Amino acid sequence: MSQRPRWDRVILKLSGEAFAGQGGSIDGDVIAGIAKEIVEVRSDLGVDVAVVVGGGNIWRGLKGAGRGMDRAQADHMGMLATVINALALQEYLEQLGQDTRVQTAIQMDRIAEPYIRRRAMRHLEKGRVVIFGGGTGNPFFTTDTTAALRAAEIEADAILMGTHSGIDGVYSDDPRTNPDATFLPEVTFLDVLNQGLKVMDSTAITLCMDNRLPIVVFDLLTTGNIRSILEGQPVGTVVR
Repeated sequence: MSQRPRWDRVILKLSGEAFAGQGGSIDGDVIAGIAKEIVEVRSDLGVDVAVVVGGGNIWRGLKGAGRGMDRAQADHMGMLATVINALALQEYLEQLGQDTRVQTAIQMDRIAEPYIRRRAMRHLEKGRVVIFGGGTGNPFFTTDTTAALRAAEIEADAILMGTHSGIDGVYSDDPRTNPDATFLPEVTFLDVLNQGLKVMDSTAITLCMDNRLPIVVFDLLTTGNIRSILEGQPVGTVVR
């Protein structure tokens, strides 16, 4: 190991849209790049890495509900989409020699383990990357909330929240539409809730605040950012 990492165990939250890249619903080059970074921080820094993957590149429950679908049904479809992404990431990680387990909140034992907290922690202790699919297993909850819940359950030290739109952290407004938006290197959980800052949904933020779980919001698609964060460099925005 090159140095002591900033945190020993983290949850990496990946949006499904990040997996799409420029190549459709699943861009193998994008996933391969993310997998390479995960393997490097796992092997070089010895950090325990668990991953929560969204499914927005394939299906979003809110989109279906907005078109008249039953919200619970639409959300269950979204949970299945996250499992597809989890299996894709698992494949690219294992091509690089990284031992990996996918655990799902909805039982589907032909392709993944059921989520069991103690088993997930044991996998991490053995150097495996654990990928959580299927959300929380319940409709009306986002994968942001899944990341906060799983982080608290597996005793993670922080959540690394990767963005995919070229935005490198939290701003006072959307920098894509407001050129006067100000970059915020550090904010509090209460700032996020009171000012409506775009970090995670309010349920996830409250859960992180209650469990004193810092969040780092950063540009996922800038190569090396995951490692830089874990080495303590000032990348992105820290919410705590």
